[in-house]
Amino acid sequence: MRNLGLLFLFFLQLGCSGQVVEKFNGVSFVASRDKVSQEHVDAVRNVNAKCAAVMPFGFIRDKDFPEIIFDTSRQWFGETRTGARQYIDILHENGLKVMLKPQIWISRGEFTGNLTMNSEENWKALEISYANFILTYATLAQETQADAFCIGTELEQFVNHRPEYWTGLIKEIKTIYKGKLTYAANWDEYGRTPFWDDLDFIGIDAYFPLSDEKTPTVEQLRRGWQPHKEKIRSLAMTKNKPIIFTEYGYRSNNYTAKKPWLVDHSKDDVNLEAQANATKAIFEEFWKEEWFAGGFVWKWFIDHEKAGGINDNRFTPQNKPAQEVIKSFYKIY
Repeated sequence: MRNLGLLFLFFLQLGCSGQVVEKFNGVSFVASRDKVSQEHVDAVRNVNAKCAAVMPFGFIRDKDFPEIIFDTSRQWFGETRTGARQYIDILHENGLKVMLKPQIWISRGEFTGNLTMNSEENWKALEISYANFILTYATLAQETQADAFCIGTELEQFVNHRPEYWTGLIKEIKTIYKGKLTYAANWDEYGRTPFWDDLDFIGIDAYFPLSDEKTPTVEQLRRGWQPHKEKIRSLAMTKNKPIIFTEYGYRSNNYTAKKPWLVDHSKDDVNLEAQANATKAIFEEFWKEEWFAGGFVWKWFIDHEKAGGINDNRFTPQNKPAQEVIKSFYKIY
């Protein structure tokens, strides 16, 4: 009862509209070359979303290279500090909440979870570079009164090798940004993340394997969720922290729930039904739970009219049946 009482109070202060029944019903707002206009925000509101993750980027040359390059004139507008501010401001003007979620891109799409250094000197250099990157955006989060701030995304090896650094970094972030903090742990990482006690909620990028079927049914997908869901619920209760899916979503292709984390640039095997079923299953399993605080669908392009569509097999739900599933559930919660 104590856990549920504390979670209730947490949701009361954190919910997107201040109502305990509502969740972080969000979209992951993809950084663009362009500024965000009112029509772009209207498309977000039209699916009943109440939050958006704004994601400026830093770039690393290789997975064992310590320098993070960010906020440069060579980047797209939305990837920079100026662009992130413009995105946040117009979203706030429209009554949408914002999670500022700075991310790293390693050259050639290397997985950020494998970011490791080959010497103590390089580890120290990475620590300095990452602090410069993340504190720059912690300052922006405070200046814009962002509603939440994500301190990192899928950085398991960096966290595992340098836990004391991360503890100190969180303390430094808290001297700058006074809002709610999370970290976006990969689906197979969150159980080992050491600093949940220092954050406000547990963030998970929810690409859990659920089914080997080509077009799994909602019922099959819900069964596939059960072992994962129990572990997630147990962590929420143990840490007395709500769960948020900092990213969730599925590609509109065959076998979408077998290895949902895979990014394949092929244009065949479009399967809109599989994506819609997987999206419905995750809503039915999690959105009714008191210990679950919602999530941000991956991913949402600002130019809605040109995004996704029935011939697209990528993650975005835009202009696909999955979009209507999201719209329906976001209206309820």
